[in-house]
Amino acid sequence: MDLDQLTALRTPEGSAALTAAAGLAGGDPLAAASALRAAGVPPTLAAAALTQAELRHRAVGKFGPAAAGMFLTRPGLEQATRRVVADRRAARLHAAGVRTLADLGCGLGADALAAARAGIRVYGVEADPVTAAMAAANAAAAGLADLFTVECGDATAFDVSRVDGVFCDPARRTTGTGRRIFDPRAYSPPWDFVTGLAERVPRTVIKVAPGLDHALIPAGAEAEWVGVDGDLVEAALWCGDLAEVPRRATLYRQQGAEVHRHQLTGSGADEAGVGPPRRYLYDPDPAVVRAHLVAELAVDLDATLGDPSIAYLYADRPTRTPYARCLEITDVLPFSLKRLRALLRDRRVGRVEILKRGSALTPEQLRRDLRLAGDEAASLVLTRVAGAPTVLIGRPVD
Repeated sequence: MDLDQLTALRTPEGSAALTAAAGLAGGDPLAAASALRAAGVPPTLAAAALTQAELRHRAVGKFGPAAAGMFLTRPGLEQATRRVVADRRAARLHAAGVRTLADLGCGLGADALAAARAGIRVYGVEADPVTAAMAAANAAAAGLADLFTVECGDATAFDVSRVDGVFCDPARRTTGTGRRIFDPRAYSPPWDFVTGLAERVPRTVIKVAPGLDHALIPAGAEAEWVGVDGDLVEAALWCGDLAEVPRRATLYRQQGAEVHRHQLTGSGADEAGVGPPRRYLYDPDPAVVRAHLVAELAVDLDATLGDPSIAYLYADRPTRTPYARCLEITDVLPFSLKRLRALLRDRRVGRVEILKRGSALTPEQLRRDLRLAGDEAASLVLTRVAGAPTVLIGRPVD
C-alpha cells in the first residue's frame, strides 16, 4: 500500500469499501474482488480494501475488536505487540512515573496506543512513511490523537531529553524481503544505539526477539520473556530504574472470557538438581526455558532434571502450576524403534502426541515408522536421560 491508497481508504468512499470488504474477509479472494467491483468499487480501491480486511481479520487475535478500525501492513502486524502485553507494559511504565514517552520505531502504534490509553503522552517516530501515516490514522481511529502523535524520521535523531521514558522496538526484518534478522547488531536502529538509550533516559524499555543471546543483555537490566497460551511471543529489556529482577517469565493464559497473568522471577543463573526420571514429567513453558528459570520452577515443584542440558523436570507428585504442562509417566525405556513399536501395538495405541527435547528424531518420521493401529492414545517424550537417548510413555495430567 502507498500513501495515496491509504488516503483513499480514509475517504467516505474508502470507508464504504472497507465495510463491504469486511463482510467478505476469510472467503475466496477472487470472488470477493469480483463482488466489490460489481458494487462499483474501483479496482485499486477494492484491492486495498480487501487487503486491509484480510489483515484486520488476522489482527483480531492480537488486538481484539479494535482491529476492525485499524490500518495495517503484513510486516507491521507480525511485529506488533499483542494488546494484553502492550497494556500491561504501559501500566508498568505509568506506575514507574513515566508521563512522556518516546516510542522509537513505533510501527503501527500498538505499544504507543496502549501507553496513550494509560494516560502517557507519546511521541512516535517511524522511518517508513506509509507505516507512520497508518500509526497516525490508528491514533485518530482510537480517539487518542491528542496523546499519540507520529513523525516520520530517523529514530536516532529524536531528542530524548524531551521525555522521561523511552520504548524502542527496533526493526527485526529486512526491508523489501521481510526476512527475520537474528543478529541484534543488524537491527534498525543499530544495537549500540538501542542499548545506549538507558544511559540517556534511565527509564528505557527495549523490545527484542525471544531468541536473544543472554550474553547481550546489558548489565543491570531486567530481561523478561513473554508467553501467551503456550506460545513464546516476545522478550523485553527493562533498563535503569525499571529493572526489578534479573530475569522474569510472564505468562498470559486465556480462561473463558478472562486473561490471567502469571510471573516467575529469579536470577537466571541457578541450576536445578539432576536425578532419574520419576512418575511425573513437567514440560516448562518456553518463556520459562528462555528466561533460564527452570531451576526456580524445579524448587516450586520439588523436581529434578533427568539431564543437566534438557529442560524436562521430574517429580514424585503432580503439582498445579501455570508454568509447565504435566504428564504422568508409565514407561521409561532406552530408545528402540522395534521395542517401542511392539509396546504400542500391544497396548492398541493408535494416536500419539510426540514431544521432544535433546533428540535428533523427527516426530513426523517417527509417527510413520511406528505404523500405529488401535483406539488408544498416548504421549511420547523423546529426550535424553543422563546423556542416553530415551523415550518416555505417558498421558497428560489435567
